[in-house]
Amino acid sequence: MERLTVSPGAAAAVDEYLEYRRIVGEDDGGKLFTPEEYEEYKSKILPMRLRNRLFVSWRSPLGIDCKLIGPETQCFCTHRYRQHKTDLEVIPPERPISLPCKVNQCPCTSFYYVPISGCRPVRCKCKHFADQHNADPNRVCRTCNKCPGFHSYFTCSCGHPAYTHETVVETKEERLALGKPVGRDVPYAAVGGLTGFSSLAEGYMRLDDSGIGAPPLEILESPIAAADHPFLRAFQEPSSSAQGTSNQASSLRRPDEDDMAYFERHYQERLKMEKAAKKKGVGALPSTAKR
Repeated sequence: MERLTVSPGAAAAVDEYLEYRRIVGEDDGGKLFTPEEYEEYKSKILPMRLRNRLFVSWRSPLGIDCKLIGPETQCFCTHRYRQHKTDLEVIPPERPISLPCKVNQCPCTSFYYVPISGCRPVRCKCKHFADQHNADPNRVCRTCNKCPGFHSYFTCSCGHPAYTHETVVETKEERLALGKPVGRDVPYAAVGGLTGFSSLAEGYMRLDDSGIGAPPLEILESPIAAADHPFLRAFQEPSSSAQGTSNQASSLRRPDEDDMAYFERHYQERLKMEKAAKKKGVGALPSTAKR
């Protein structure tokens, strides 16, 4: 097996390049900034980026952000979100906010998300894919002359068709007013609606205010019952009432315990229970084995 090793200095250089690319994106036109140009870029762009960050999501009629847009999310025009204009000196008062594509000769006037079915964009009602339509605001099909514009009946995981969703561009203040998470202020380009690892999950599965919402503490701390999922019941084994009471107390979340520590503690308790059960079975051979 081959192993790739780099010196500490080379590893630091790779980290610096990745940091540079996250901050600059494609604003350098494919030619790396000099150290002086890089510092000048950061002094000009970073304050504006932190002050005027735009959050982009694909929202259902129920208000759930079914998809949070990130740098690599593809637009209807087939270009990525990071290839659109995402840094604005002044937030315009008009809504919706337009984020035009910066790729040369692309007619896309604003980022528009199209859901993915498998590895390709969904089909229009004219049976053709999204990338077979024009990227201008009319989105007329280039393959047939019957389609007046892209219109998909694809059903999202939230249960509503794609045409009932909308691509929303909003400011930090507007998002906070809706009670949705905004995460930390970051200097990176085209972060969009990403605020953490939960942003990568689909809206109905996301346990934060951008999705279905985190369950209340009384549900998380409630004792595990017979009607609960088998995965949860696996952390408890039927025994005497005293042991059941002990298991119920152990299932409660501790005040200083985060999610990972909570599940890790239960996992370790489960391993101890299995080891204890194996020790009890040692030496107790079945009658057929004693012959």
